[in-house]
Amino acid sequence: MKKSVFLSVFMLAMLMMVQPSWAQEPTDSTQTEAAADSAAPEKKEKVEKKAEAPVKDKKAEAKEPTMHQVIKERFVEGGVEFMSIILLCLILGLAIAIERIISLNLSTVNTKKLLNEVENSLNNGGIDAARDTVAKKRGPVAGIMAQGLLRADKGVEAVEKSIVSYGSVEMGKLEKGMSWISLFIALAPMFGFMGTVIGMISAFSSIAASDDISIGEIAGGIQQALLTTVAGLIVAAILQMFYNYCVSKIDSLVNQMEESSNVFVDIMVKYEEKK
Repeated sequence: MKKSVFLSVFMLAMLMMVQPSWAQEPTDSTQTEAAADSAAPEKKEKVEKKAEAPVKDKKAEAKEPTMHQVIKERFVEGGVEFMSIILLCLILGLAIAIERIISLNLSTVNTKKLLNEVENSLNNGGIDAARDTVAKKRGPVAGIMAQGLLRADKGVEAVEKSIVSYGSVEMGKLEKGMSWISLFIALAPMFGFMGTVIGMISAFSSIAASDDISIGEIAGGIQQALLTTVAGLIVAAILQMFYNYCVSKIDSLVNQMEESSNVFVDIMVKYEEKK
C-alpha cells in the first residue's frame, strides 16, 4: 500500500516536471509558424517584384523606337514632297560618288614600276615591246605613255606634244561626274530651305486665319518646316565628304601623270641617243 502510494506520488511529480516542457514546445512551434506565415507575404511580394522588374524592363525596351523608325517618322513629319527630293539627291549623288571612287582607285598604278618596265622593254625589245607593256596596264599614266609611243618614230618633240594634248583628255576622264556631285551638294540644302520657308508661310497663314490657336500647333508646324532644312544639310555634308575624297584622288593622279610624263620623255631621249 505504501509502495503504491509512493509510486503514484512519484509519477505525479514526474508529470508535473515534464508538463512545462510539453507546454512550451507547442507555443514555440506556433510562434515560429506564425512568424513564418507573417514573413511569407513579404517574401512573396519581394519575389513578385523581382520577377516583375525584368518584365517591365523588357516591355520598356520593346517600346523604344529603332533608328529606322525614327528616320521614317521624321521623313513623314518633314513633308513627303520636299523630303523625297532631298532623298533623291542623296541617292543619285552617292551613286555617282561611289562609281568615281571605284574608277579612280582602279586607275591608280605604281608609276615607278611601270616606268622601269617601259625602260627595260625599250632597251630589250624596242618600241613594239614597250607598247605591249603599256597596253597591259590601265589608268591615265599608262594612257599618256601609250600615246607617246604611238608617235615615237616622229621624234621626241612629237612625243612631248602628244603627251601634253592627251593629258588634258585624261584629265577630263578623271573629272567626269564630279560636276553632278557638286550640283547635288548645292541642291539638297536649297530644297531644304525651300521646304522650311514654305512650311513657315503655311504655319503663319494658319495663325493669321485662326483667332484662337495653341502654342503646340505653332511649334509643331515650325518643327515640321525645320526638318527639311536638317535633312538637306545632312545630305550636303555626306556628299561633300565623298566629293573631297574624289578631288584628292584626282589631284594625286594628276601629280603622277606630270611626274611620269617627264620621266618618260627622259627615257625616250636616252633611247633616241642610243640608236
